[in-house]
Amino acid sequence: MSLGTMARAAAAGGLLAAFAVSGLAATLENVRADDRLRCGINPGLAGFSYTDDKGRWTGFEAAYCRALAAAVLGDPDKVTFVNLTGKTRFPALASGEVHVLSRNTTWTFSRDVDLGFTFVGINYYDGQGFIGRTALGVKSAKELDGASVCIQTGTTTELNLADFFRVNGIAYEPVPIETNAEARAAYEAERCDVYTTDASGLAATKATFPDPGKHMVYPEIISKEPLGPLVRQGDDQWADIARWTLNALISAEELGVTQANVAKMAEGTDNPEINRMLGKEGSMGKMLGLDARWAVRAIAAEGNYAEIFDRYLGAGSPLGLPRGLSALYKDGGILYAPPFR
Repeated sequence: MSLGTMARAAAAGGLLAAFAVSGLAATLENVRADDRLRCGINPGLAGFSYTDDKGRWTGFEAAYCRALAAAVLGDPDKVTFVNLTGKTRFPALASGEVHVLSRNTTWTFSRDVDLGFTFVGINYYDGQGFIGRTALGVKSAKELDGASVCIQTGTTTELNLADFFRVNGIAYEPVPIETNAEARAAYEAERCDVYTTDASGLAATKATFPDPGKHMVYPEIISKEPLGPLVRQGDDQWADIARWTLNALISAEELGVTQANVAKMAEGTDNPEINRMLGKEGSMGKMLGLDARWAVRAIAAEGNYAEIFDRYLGAGSPLGLPRGLSALYKDGGILYAPPFR
Protein backbone atom coordinates (compact mmCIF):
# COMPACT_ATOMS: atom_id res chain seq x y z
CA MET A 1 0.00 0.00 0.00
CA SER A 2 1.44 3.36 -1.02
CA LEU A 3 1.83 6.23 1.43
CA GLY A 4 -0.54 8.30 -0.70
CA THR A 5 -3.24 5.64 -0.53
CA MET A 6 -2.79 5.31 3.23
CA ALA A 7 -3.01 9.07 3.65
CA ARG A 8 -6.25 9.30 1.69
CA ALA A 9 -7.76 6.44 3.63
CA ALA A 10 -6.70 8.00 6.91
CA ALA A 11 -8.34 11.28 5.88
CA ALA A 12 -11.58 9.45 5.16
CA GLY A 13 -11.83 7.43 8.32
CA GLY A 14 -8.70 7.49 10.47
CA LEU A 15 -5.90 4.96 10.81
CA LEU A 16 -8.35 2.07 10.96
CA ALA A 17 -9.42 2.88 7.41
CA ALA A 18 -5.80 3.17 6.28
CA PHE A 19 -5.01 -0.35 7.41
CA ALA A 20 -8.31 -1.61 5.99
CA VAL A 21 -7.26 -0.57 2.47
CA SER A 22 -4.96 -3.55 2.16
CA GLY A 23 -7.98 -5.86 2.33
CA LEU A 24 -10.14 -4.09 -0.22
CA ALA A 25 -9.37 -6.51 -3.02
CA ALA A 26 -11.37 -9.16 -1.15
CA THR A 27 -14.68 -7.27 -1.05
CA LEU A 28 -16.57 -9.74 -3.24
CA GLU A 29 -15.17 -12.65 -1.29
CA ASN A 30 -16.08 -10.95 2.00
CA VAL A 31 -19.65 -10.34 0.85
CA ARG A 32 -19.98 -13.96 -0.20
CA ALA A 33 -18.40 -15.25 3.00
CA ASP A 34 -20.84 -13.19 5.11
CA ASP A 35 -23.69 -14.04 2.73
CA ARG A 36 -24.82 -10.43 3.32
CA LEU A 37 -24.32 -7.10 1.60
CA ARG A 38 -23.82 -4.25 4.07
CA CYS A 39 -25.29 -1.12 2.52
CA GLY A 40 -25.05 2.35 4.06
CA ILE A 41 -28.24 4.40 3.70
CA ASN A 42 -29.91 7.54 5.01
CA PRO A 43 -31.54 7.06 8.46
CA GLY A 44 -34.81 8.15 6.88
CA LEU A 45 -35.69 10.23 3.85
CA ALA A 46 -39.12 9.89 2.24
CA GLY A 47 -38.88 8.22 -1.14
CA PHE A 48 -35.19 7.43 -0.84
CA SER A 49 -34.81 5.27 2.28
CA TYR A 50 -37.47 4.59 4.87
CA THR A 51 -39.16 1.71 6.68
CA ASP A 52 -42.58 0.48 5.60
CA ASP A 53 -45.36 -0.61 7.94
CA LYS A 54 -43.61 -3.97 8.41
CA GLY A 55 -40.30 -2.37 9.41
CA ARG A 56 -38.67 -3.27 6.09
CA TRP A 57 -36.23 -0.75 4.60
CA THR A 58 -37.37 0.41 1.21
CA GLY A 59 -37.06 3.37 -1.18
CA PHE A 60 -35.19 4.50 -4.29
CA GLU A 61 -31.71 4.04 -2.82
CA ALA A 62 -32.58 0.93 -0.84
CA ALA A 63 -33.77 -0.62 -4.13
CA TYR A 64 -30.27 -0.29 -5.58
CA CYS A 65 -28.87 -2.17 -2.59
CA ARG A 66 -31.37 -4.97 -3.16
CA ALA A 67 -30.48 -5.13 -6.84
CA LEU A 68 -26.78 -5.39 -5.97
CA ALA A 69 -27.45 -8.12 -3.39
CA ALA A 70 -29.50 -10.03 -5.95
CA ALA A 71 -26.73 -9.77 -8.54
CA VAL A 72 -24.00 -10.96 -6.15
CA LEU A 73 -25.79 -13.24 -3.68
CA GLY A 74 -28.85 -14.32 -5.63
CA ASP A 75 -31.30 -12.84 -3.12
CA PRO A 76 -32.41 -9.19 -2.89
CA ASP A 77 -33.18 -9.58 0.80
CA LYS A 78 -29.62 -10.49 1.78
CA VAL A 79 -28.90 -6.89 2.73
CA THR A 80 -28.03 -5.42 6.08
CA PHE A 81 -28.98 -1.75 5.96
CA VAL A 82 -26.73 0.49 8.05
CA ASN A 83 -28.14 3.90 8.98
CA LEU A 84 -25.52 6.60 8.45
CA THR A 85 -25.60 10.36 8.96
CA GLY A 86 -23.79 12.93 6.86
CA LYS A 87 -20.90 12.78 9.32
CA THR A 88 -20.65 9.01 9.77
CA ARG A 89 -21.15 7.82 6.19
CA PHE A 90 -17.60 8.31 4.91
CA PRO A 91 -15.75 6.78 7.89
CA ALA A 92 -18.15 3.81 7.75
CA LEU A 93 -17.35 3.20 4.08
CA ALA A 94 -13.62 3.78 4.47
CA SER A 95 -13.33 1.40 7.43
CA GLY A 96 -15.25 -1.42 5.75
CA GLU A 97 -18.29 -1.19 8.01
CA VAL A 98 -20.33 -1.06 4.79
CA HIS A 99 -19.52 -2.49 1.36
CA VAL A 100 -21.34 0.22 -0.56
CA LEU A 101 -22.88 3.60 0.24
CA SER A 102 -26.25 4.35 -1.35
CA ARG A 103 -27.17 7.49 0.56
CA ASN A 104 -28.04 10.62 -1.50
CA THR A 105 -24.33 11.45 -1.77
CA THR A 106 -22.99 14.06 -4.19
CA TRP A 107 -20.10 13.15 -6.47
CA THR A 108 -17.40 15.79 -5.96
CA PHE A 109 -13.70 16.13 -6.72
CA SER A 110 -12.52 15.91 -3.10
CA ARG A 111 -14.67 12.89 -2.27
CA ASP A 112 -13.50 11.09 -5.38
CA VAL A 113 -9.82 12.01 -5.15
CA ASP A 114 -8.83 13.18 -1.67
CA LEU A 115 -11.04 10.89 0.43
CA GLY A 116 -10.30 7.93 -1.81
CA PHE A 117 -13.77 6.81 -2.90
CA THR A 118 -15.05 5.58 -6.25
CA PHE A 119 -18.45 6.77 -7.42
CA VAL A 120 -19.92 4.05 -9.60
CA GLY A 121 -22.34 6.30 -11.48
CA ILE A 122 -25.09 8.88 -11.15
CA ASN A 123 -28.57 7.66 -10.29
CA TYR A 124 -30.19 11.06 -9.66
CA TYR A 125 -29.38 14.55 -10.93
CA ASP A 126 -30.24 16.93 -8.13
CA GLY A 127 -29.52 20.49 -7.01
CA GLN A 128 -29.65 22.38 -3.73
CA GLY A 129 -32.67 24.50 -2.91
CA PHE A 130 -34.57 26.15 -0.03
CA ILE A 131 -37.92 25.73 1.67
CA GLY A 132 -39.58 28.34 3.88
CA ARG A 133 -42.93 29.14 5.43
CA THR A 134 -45.20 31.18 3.17
CA ALA A 135 -45.92 33.41 6.17
CA LEU A 136 -42.42 34.86 5.75
CA GLY A 137 -43.64 36.65 2.64
CA VAL A 138 -40.48 35.61 0.80
CA LYS A 139 -40.69 34.26 -2.73
CA SER A 140 -37.02 33.98 -3.61
CA ALA A 141 -33.91 32.74 -1.82
CA LYS A 142 -32.27 36.03 -2.80
CA GLU A 143 -34.64 37.77 -0.37
CA LEU A 144 -33.32 35.83 2.64
CA ASP A 145 -30.94 38.48 3.96
CA GLY A 146 -30.50 37.87 7.70
CA ALA A 147 -32.49 34.63 7.70
CA SER A 148 -31.66 31.68 9.92
CA VAL A 149 -31.04 28.53 7.87
CA CYS A 150 -31.22 24.91 9.05
CA ILE A 151 -28.46 22.95 7.37
CA GLN A 152 -27.13 19.42 7.68
CA THR A 153 -23.53 19.13 8.78
CA GLY A 154 -21.01 17.00 6.91
CA THR A 155 -22.59 17.74 3.51
CA THR A 156 -21.84 19.78 0.41
CA THR A 157 -24.77 22.03 1.30
CA GLU A 158 -22.70 23.90 3.89
CA LEU A 159 -20.21 25.21 1.35
CA ASN A 160 -22.87 25.80 -1.30
CA LEU A 161 -24.87 27.85 1.19
CA ALA A 162 -21.89 30.01 2.10
CA ASP A 163 -21.07 30.56 -1.58
CA PHE A 164 -24.66 31.53 -2.44
CA PHE A 165 -24.98 34.13 0.30
CA ARG A 166 -21.53 35.50 -0.41
CA VAL A 167 -22.15 35.86 -4.15
CA ASN A 168 -25.47 37.61 -3.51
CA GLY A 169 -24.06 39.89 -0.80
CA ILE A 170 -26.51 38.84 1.88
CA ALA A 171 -26.06 37.49 5.41
CA TYR A 172 -27.48 34.43 7.13
CA GLU A 173 -27.41 32.63 10.47
CA PRO A 174 -26.61 28.89 10.16
CA VAL A 175 -28.49 26.46 12.39
CA PRO A 176 -26.51 23.20 12.15
CA ILE A 177 -28.30 19.84 12.43
CA GLU A 178 -27.17 16.29 11.68
CA THR A 179 -30.03 14.40 10.01
CA ASN A 180 -33.03 15.15 7.85
CA ALA A 181 -35.36 14.15 10.69
CA GLU A 182 -33.68 16.66 12.98
CA ALA A 183 -33.85 19.29 10.26
CA ARG A 184 -37.56 18.78 9.84
CA ALA A 185 -38.12 18.96 13.59
CA ALA A 186 -36.00 22.11 13.90
CA TYR A 187 -37.72 23.78 10.97
CA GLU A 188 -41.22 22.86 12.17
CA ALA A 189 -40.32 24.13 15.65
CA GLU A 190 -39.35 27.43 13.97
CA ARG A 191 -35.77 27.24 15.17
CA CYS A 192 -34.90 28.47 11.69
CA ASP A 193 -36.63 30.50 9.00
CA VAL A 194 -35.76 28.20 6.12
CA TYR A 195 -34.22 24.81 5.49
CA THR A 196 -31.78 23.99 2.69
CA THR A 197 -30.80 20.65 1.18
CA ASP A 198 -31.10 18.86 -2.16
CA ALA A 199 -34.33 19.72 -3.96
CA SER A 200 -35.41 16.08 -3.85
CA GLY A 201 -34.94 16.10 -0.09
CA LEU A 202 -37.03 19.26 0.21
CA ALA A 203 -39.84 17.61 -1.73
CA ALA A 204 -39.58 14.55 0.50
CA THR A 205 -39.67 16.69 3.63
CA LYS A 206 -42.56 18.86 2.43
CA ALA A 207 -44.60 15.76 1.59
CA THR A 208 -44.52 14.73 5.26
CA PHE A 209 -45.86 18.05 6.59
CA PRO A 210 -49.48 18.01 7.81
CA ASP A 211 -50.01 21.36 6.03
CA PRO A 212 -47.66 21.41 3.01
CA GLY A 213 -49.52 24.37 1.49
CA LYS A 214 -48.08 26.61 4.21
CA HIS A 215 -44.56 26.01 2.93
CA MET A 216 -42.86 27.05 -0.30
CA VAL A 217 -39.85 25.62 -2.13
CA TYR A 218 -38.10 28.65 -3.63
CA PRO A 219 -37.31 28.60 -7.37
CA GLU A 220 -33.52 28.92 -7.05
CA ILE A 221 -31.36 25.84 -7.53
CA ILE A 222 -27.93 26.91 -6.35
CA SER A 223 -25.74 23.91 -7.14
CA LYS A 224 -25.18 20.76 -9.15
CA GLU A 225 -25.71 17.66 -7.02
CA PRO A 226 -25.08 14.49 -9.03
CA LEU A 227 -26.05 11.74 -6.59
CA GLY A 228 -24.93 8.15 -6.81
CA PRO A 229 -23.64 5.04 -5.04
CA LEU A 230 -19.98 4.81 -4.08
CA VAL A 231 -17.42 2.27 -2.91
CA ARG A 232 -13.88 2.48 -1.59
CA GLN A 233 -10.97 2.84 -3.96
CA GLY A 234 -8.62 -0.09 -4.29
CA ASP A 235 -10.94 -2.87 -5.46
CA ASP A 236 -11.65 -2.46 -9.14
CA GLN A 237 -13.62 -5.70 -9.39
CA TRP A 238 -16.07 -4.64 -6.71
CA ALA A 239 -16.39 -1.17 -8.23
CA ASP A 240 -17.15 -2.77 -11.61
CA ILE A 241 -19.84 -4.98 -10.08
CA ALA A 242 -21.47 -2.02 -8.30
CA ARG A 243 -21.17 0.17 -11.44
CA TRP A 244 -22.59 -2.33 -13.91
CA THR A 245 -25.45 -3.28 -11.63
CA LEU A 246 -26.56 0.36 -11.79
CA ASN A 247 -25.92 0.40 -15.54
CA ALA A 248 -28.06 -2.71 -15.97
CA LEU A 249 -31.03 -1.00 -14.31
CA ILE A 250 -30.65 2.07 -16.54
CA SER A 251 -30.07 0.08 -19.74
CA ALA A 252 -33.03 -2.15 -18.93
CA GLU A 253 -35.33 0.87 -19.06
CA GLU A 254 -33.94 1.94 -22.43
CA LEU A 255 -34.14 -1.59 -23.84
CA GLY A 256 -37.64 -2.31 -22.55
CA VAL A 257 -36.59 -4.96 -20.04
CA THR A 258 -38.87 -4.90 -16.99
CA GLN A 259 -39.37 -6.78 -13.76
CA ALA A 260 -42.28 -8.61 -15.40
CA ASN A 261 -40.57 -9.66 -18.64
CA VAL A 262 -36.90 -10.06 -17.67
CA ALA A 263 -37.16 -13.82 -17.12
CA LYS A 264 -38.75 -14.31 -20.55
CA MET A 265 -36.24 -12.03 -22.27
CA ALA A 266 -33.38 -13.92 -20.64
CA GLU A 267 -34.37 -16.89 -22.77
CA GLY A 268 -33.22 -14.92 -25.82
CA THR A 269 -34.33 -11.98 -28.00
CA ASP A 270 -33.51 -10.49 -31.40
CA ASN A 271 -31.51 -7.73 -29.68
CA PRO A 272 -27.88 -8.78 -29.13
CA GLU A 273 -27.30 -6.15 -26.42
CA ILE A 274 -30.19 -7.50 -24.36
CA ASN A 275 -28.82 -11.01 -24.86
CA ARG A 276 -25.37 -9.97 -23.68
CA MET A 277 -26.68 -8.09 -20.65
CA LEU A 278 -28.96 -10.94 -19.59
CA GLY A 279 -26.33 -13.63 -20.12
CA LYS A 280 -27.81 -15.43 -23.12
CA GLU A 281 -24.76 -14.50 -25.21
CA GLY A 282 -21.14 -13.77 -24.30
CA SER A 283 -19.43 -14.02 -20.93
CA MET A 284 -20.00 -10.68 -19.19
CA GLY A 285 -20.90 -12.29 -15.90
CA LYS A 286 -17.65 -14.21 -15.90
CA MET A 287 -15.74 -10.98 -16.53
CA LEU A 288 -17.21 -9.61 -13.29
CA GLY A 289 -16.61 -12.78 -11.32
CA LEU A 290 -20.35 -13.50 -11.28
CA ASP A 291 -22.57 -15.99 -13.06
CA ALA A 292 -24.34 -15.33 -16.36
CA ARG A 293 -27.70 -14.30 -14.82
CA TRP A 294 -26.47 -11.59 -12.45
CA ALA A 295 -28.25 -8.79 -14.35
CA VAL A 296 -31.46 -10.84 -14.63
CA ARG A 297 -31.61 -11.05 -10.85
CA ALA A 298 -30.72 -7.36 -10.39
CA ILE A 299 -33.60 -6.27 -12.65
CA ALA A 300 -36.02 -8.82 -11.20
CA ALA A 301 -35.38 -7.51 -7.67
CA GLU A 302 -37.40 -4.29 -8.06
CA GLY A 303 -37.51 -3.57 -11.77
CA ASN A 304 -35.60 -1.31 -14.13
CA TYR A 305 -34.62 2.28 -13.36
CA ALA A 306 -37.97 3.75 -14.47
CA GLU A 307 -39.97 1.27 -12.41
CA ILE A 308 -37.91 2.05 -9.30
CA PHE A 309 -38.07 5.83 -9.86
CA ASP A 310 -41.81 5.88 -10.49
CA ARG A 311 -42.58 3.68 -7.49
CA TYR A 312 -40.61 5.67 -4.94
CA LEU A 313 -40.08 9.18 -6.34
CA GLY A 314 -42.25 9.72 -9.41
CA ALA A 315 -45.87 9.56 -10.47
CA GLY A 316 -46.56 6.40 -8.49
CA SER A 317 -45.32 7.91 -5.23
CA PRO A 318 -46.52 10.59 -2.80
CA LEU A 319 -43.59 12.80 -3.88
CA GLY A 320 -44.59 12.99 -7.54
CA LEU A 321 -41.16 14.22 -8.63
CA PRO A 322 -40.62 14.76 -12.37
CA ARG A 323 -37.79 12.84 -14.01
CA GLY A 324 -36.15 16.08 -15.20
CA LEU A 325 -32.46 15.59 -15.97
CA SER A 326 -32.77 12.05 -14.62
CA ALA A 327 -34.87 11.07 -17.64
CA LEU A 328 -33.22 8.99 -20.34
CA TYR A 329 -31.33 11.00 -22.96
CA LYS A 330 -33.87 10.02 -25.61
CA ASP A 331 -36.65 11.47 -23.44
CA GLY A 332 -35.03 14.85 -22.86
CA GLY A 333 -32.83 14.01 -19.88
CA ILE A 334 -29.13 13.24 -19.64
CA LEU A 335 -29.29 9.74 -18.17
CA TYR A 336 -27.83 6.79 -20.03
CA ALA A 337 -25.55 3.85 -19.39
CA PRO A 338 -22.50 2.80 -21.41
CA PRO A 339 -23.22 -0.05 -23.83
CA PHE A 340 -23.12 -3.71 -22.85
CA ARG A 341 -20.63 -4.68 -25.52
